[in-house]
Amino acid sequence: MAATPDYYKTLGVARNATADEIKKAFRKLARKHHPDTGGDEAKFKELNEAYEVLSDDKKRKLYDQYGTANENQIPHGWGGGGNVNVEDIFGGAGAGAGGFGSWADILESIRHGDGAFGSDWDFGDLSGFGGGARQPRPRKGQDMNVTLNVSFDEAFKGAEKLVTVRVPGRADKETLTVKIPAGAVDGGRLRFKGKGGPGENGGAAGDLLITTKIDEHPYYSRKGADVEVNVPVTVAEAALGASVVVPAPDGTKVRVRVPAGTQDETVLNIKGKGAPRVKGEGTGDLKVKIDVQVPKAMNDGQKKAMEDFLAATTDDVRSWQ
Repeated sequence: MAATPDYYKTLGVARNATADEIKKAFRKLARKHHPDTGGDEAKFKELNEAYEVLSDDKKRKLYDQYGTANENQIPHGWGGGGNVNVEDIFGGAGAGAGGFGSWADILESIRHGDGAFGSDWDFGDLSGFGGGARQPRPRKGQDMNVTLNVSFDEAFKGAEKLVTVRVPGRADKETLTVKIPAGAVDGGRLRFKGKGGPGENGGAAGDLLITTKIDEHPYYSRKGADVEVNVPVTVAEAALGASVVVPAPDGTKVRVRVPAGTQDETVLNIKGKGAPRVKGEGTGDLKVKIDVQVPKAMNDGQKKAMEDFLAATTDDVRSWQ
């Protein structure tokens, strides 16, 4: 039996580390060792194994108590009537050859890969405890998580992408066709049943979970099915009103009326020109955010016009004076 690694040492955290400290340590090391960025695949696998145990309260408790999170390596209840004291069973075996020693010795034996009973113990010699050998329970395989980067247009219109994954416990890589639905959102999740890690003791395979990450666009940003775009206008257009042409994310162009007196960062809504809704009918809206551009330099005509405007202004825009 292979020795159980020191998961705390693998992640570089103390044994009393909080869940948040464990998560931060894992993310930092995962970015460094991820195979997609040229990292060590074996090291990345070790990090995932450590994080899977230490991020799960139940598994971490088992690991802290027994030196392993695998329930099949932990001594379960014994048959026969009455209560059994662990120290009565193991502590009294003495220090002679083949003896168990103390409960601490057993835990240390587990940590070094010898199991709870040492490497030379034969269960066929066990008697007096009653009952037959307990059959290991089927366990579902580990779910795998993969992040898939998609462009803004792919998420908006929908697309098919090929994803190649290597499942722990399987020798070959597998290439899957992933269908990105039109209107896919950042952080959306697609599930492939049975494409994760292999099960144990006849258990079902885990699932493959693919999370979409939408790349930034130079003009647009997404908030659900709504799409936001910044539209620059001049001071004169904002003050006097204007009609401006705005490119929509579906490839069309729409004309937007900017009312006179429009203030900076005002949002104008264009119904139905956003992204398709993945769940439900219809589409979101296009949010046009006005960006009033104050000139950094002006020609003589612009200066004269602004000076005339200032001279004709009677309103006090600073109310505290």
